[in-house]
Amino acid sequence: MAKPATRVLAVLELLQAHGRISGADMAARLGVDGRSLRRYIAALEDMGIPVTAERGRAGGYALVAGFKLPPMMFSEDEAVALSVGLLAARSFGLDRSAPAVASAQAKLERVMAAGLRQRVRAVDQTVQLDVAGASAAASPSHTALAALSVAAQARRRVRLGYGDTAGRESEREFDAYGLAYHGGCWYAIGWCHLRHAIRSFRLDRIRSVETLERPFERPDGFDALAYLLRSVATLPRAHAVEVLLKTSLERAQALLSRTIAVFEQTEDGVAMHCQADEIDWMARQLASLPCDFEIRQPPALREA
Repeated sequence: MAKPATRVLAVLELLQAHGRISGADMAARLGVDGRSLRRYIAALEDMGIPVTAERGRAGGYALVAGFKLPPMMFSEDEAVALSVGLLAARSFGLDRSAPAVASAQAKLERVMAAGLRQRVRAVDQTVQLDVAGASAAASPSHTALAALSVAAQARRRVRLGYGDTAGRESEREFDAYGLAYHGGCWYAIGWCHLRHAIRSFRLDRIRSVETLERPFERPDGFDALAYLLRSVATLPRAHAVEVLLKTSLERAQALLSRTIAVFEQTEDGVAMHCQADEIDWMARQLASLPCDFEIRQPPALREA
């Protein structure tokens, strides 16, 4: 059975192809009843497409004379999704994002029906997003983001020019498995041929990207964001922590950020492994949990 959206588009195609067509003929072609057809016509009108209806035995439907279909059409849900996406782009720390977003929005508005255009502007003027940690100081270039995403998709090795936190410059070959955004920064995650291991690199520290004609194989099912969160959670710190949470894995992950700990389902509950610089801070995190738990290490955390 065709989806309603598919039939709405089929109605539009029939109207464009025939100029004027009777309701009975259109319903027969679509295999629907008259009530369903009227609902699809109403859906087109909600999208800003003017349809005239002639009543009576010889009546039918037609597009308003002189109406020209824009090259792109969006449903209301699609328009809202695009609007929120453009808002988010401003907060993701990409250099030149503001003029690029403004230009993209202007182009989209030109091809939208008046009703949708009003909704898009309303979202832009009234909605605010807080993308935690995003800042101009951690702004990667569009060039690096685009080049690495293309290389990851095509599975082509690149040569990276990179500067670390101390300002030391280095060059390495790199197989980009994927890219992720976390904590206000963009990262490329993949195999570093200099270190012979999977590494993550902040895009704002990448000085240059050169695509090489060397293919690579990405591990099946590799999750770039999951790897990044796990690596952040397991960074060596002052105290190694292990706690058994008496709850489900899903609830544990909902209660505590995956950047804080790594969770493992066991027969007795969920084992939480993490690193902490401050025992008191970790004690406060645990004390706020609405589930029972058992501290396995360190003893100082149990006392706190």
